Amino acid sequence: MTKADAAKLPLMLMTLRLPAISRLWQDLGERADREGWGAARFLAALCEHEILERSSRRIARHMDEAHLPDGKSFANFDFAAVPGIRKAHLMALAEGDAWIEGGANILLFGPSGVGKTHLAAAIGAALVESGRRVLFSRTTDMVQKLQAARRDLILPATLTKLDRYDALILDDLGYVRKDQAETSVLFELIAERYERRSLIVTCNQPFSEWNQIFPDPAMTVAAIDRIVHHATIIECNTESYRRRTATKNQDTENTTTKI
Repeated sequence: MTKADAAKLPLMLMTLRLPAISRLWQDLGERADREGWGAARFLAALCEHEILERSSRRIARHMDEAHLPDGKSFANFDFAAVPGIRKAHLMALAEGDAWIEGGANILLFGPSGVGKTHLAAAIGAALVESGRRVLFSRTTDMVQKLQAARRDLILPATLTKLDRYDALILDDLGYVRKDQAETSVLFELIAERYERRSLIVTCNQPFSEWNQIFPDPAMTVAAIDRIVHHATIIECNTESYRRRTATKNQDTENTTTKI
């Protein structure tokens, strides 16, 4: 390679948007010379580094846009505290291929503080790591966003934008007020994604109490029907983790005081 070629190459690589190759070609070229690589092996090594870096940047970008709560992963979830939850089952769901492709849903039920949000976020993070796009939102925040879109006459466009996410995580569905305006846009979201894009829903109310969310009995039945069809239901029926931790801390403080 001439000095002129060596001078032009970084500019050409940046023009082609190949930053990893631009950064690594000289070091890999020296290694290729030392070890006697052929041209094909050298080119393949450069392309492999570029692909890996591009994938890493894409995952980081999608993780940032997912708005997942910090520190929620399978690694730091106390599965022993929720004996009804099988870690292997959750890990299989996190791979996501079959149910995501079919637009199926995951529903996590249980009282407040048992780890529903943690598990939903952990599944979401694993999906992003595997190349999927995910958006986490409190259901009340999502409803407010959709209500604003309806007022601005852009609700269909807003629902279409949400289609870019393979899974939409709606946290705390039960906190939506029993209000016609709120629940109608929530139902439209559920109906729009039905059998096309997936939902991951956490709720502290069983289906028998969803009439407290949807004011119209017919809408309640229709919403449950669409969410449950092709859904995996996970019951987190145990004592509140937050309450259990607070009790443990209080016991520790009392013991320390006695000592």
